[in-house]
Amino acid sequence: MLKVNVGKKRATCCNGVTRRHALRLGASGLISGLTLPQLLELQAKAAGPQPLKAKACIFIFLEGGPPHQDMWDPKPEAPEEIRGPFQAIQTSVPGTWVTDQLPRCAAIADKYTILRSHSHTVNGHSTGYHYVMTGHKPTFADGLNPVPFNEFYPSIGSIVSRELKSGGALPKYINVPHLMGAGGPGFYGAEHAPFVIEADPSQADFKVKDLQPTSRLSEKRLSVRQKLLADIDRRNRNRDQGVAGTMSTYYEKAYDLITSPEAKRAFDIQSEPASVREAYGYTQLGQCTLLARRMVEAGCRFVGIDAPGWDVHFNCFPSLRTDLIPHLDCAFSALVNDLDQRGILDDTLVIVMGEMGRTPRVNVSAGRDHWSMAQSVVFAGGGIKPGQVIGATDKHAAAPTSNPVGVNDILRTISVLMGIDPDRMYYDPLGRPVPIVNGGKIIPQLI
Repeated sequence: MLKVNVGKKRATCCNGVTRRHALRLGASGLISGLTLPQLLELQAKAAGPQPLKAKACIFIFLEGGPPHQDMWDPKPEAPEEIRGPFQAIQTSVPGTWVTDQLPRCAAIADKYTILRSHSHTVNGHSTGYHYVMTGHKPTFADGLNPVPFNEFYPSIGSIVSRELKSGGALPKYINVPHLMGAGGPGFYGAEHAPFVIEADPSQADFKVKDLQPTSRLSEKRLSVRQKLLADIDRRNRNRDQGVAGTMSTYYEKAYDLITSPEAKRAFDIQSEPASVREAYGYTQLGQCTLLARRMVEAGCRFVGIDAPGWDVHFNCFPSLRTDLIPHLDCAFSALVNDLDQRGILDDTLVIVMGEMGRTPRVNVSAGRDHWSMAQSVVFAGGGIKPGQVIGATDKHAAAPTSNPVGVNDILRTISVLMGIDPDRMYYDPLGRPVPIVNGGKIIPQLI
């Protein structure tokens, strides 16, 4: 139960009754004629509504920075060099508009919420990616190669992996179709690194690499090898705990997947009806999103989908019109509808965002440049209140004018929605306390 303390006095609910007060009144018989049903009702009112706890999260990351004014935050009254060539259309929620590139999403706007006032000051790709995924501003410069992602701080996917119990045969944390740049475990260690599916599920020959043992290896021989490996591992742990422990984690994960019929079924996207696959779209993003739905149904707790291509500096509108936005429109709307029809939308938190937005003004190369000061983030399922627009930007979509939201506000809200205590501390290898979320506040309108 959430308790709110103000000084030494416990605050009441909006009905003015604390739970302890209700119990005392009922137990002492000071309320004349109080029946058991009435007492239970009073207790329920005092306790307040209990938030839903999402069992899984599908995090669709539009790598490069999606242009918010060309998608979720249109400015039809602005000059053309600001608003771009796309038109604003009404959604299924009166008063809520998106651009005409999102017709499928417009039709189901009552099932998700748009946050238009996300803003931060880290204006680079790798640095912004790191900040959004970890809640900590990077200590490295943008553009380094290789990028020193997650050398210390864990990503939100690794946090979920550490905090939530396994829900089935699959790893708790999966990335598809490749490793999310800043999706690593930091000092949490290899146990909470993502299992990475480095393959495109839209391809006819899609399969998860190394999931099938070689045909020359029988189940009996595989079992013997596993026992031998375990024995070697026990001996090595006495010599080098760190390396042996890390390798043991990888071996155990690999063996569990190879021998699990449930895992094989979850990855078998070809078993989906053609109508379902078509609804998501036969694109990399569409089929990755469908695969994500299958994986959360099989018990995965956090699926990170890295969708590249959104760094639209040059001649951006043809690719936005023909490839990028339509693929997202198809995949996201199909996912939300599918989860809803299967009765698991409330159990599954879906988030769509990138590391930044794009500049208000179209540049001389007919593109939009980096702009972290304003961005739209879309939430569905997982106990959020749908059908809303939270926050607003100015007439040029350049900066929030109401309800500004930062990176750690989003991470804290995700944690709470998933039943994770964002203030829980873990100690790094040097013994320093590190909270799960570094500050921030819950987004109250979202829950």
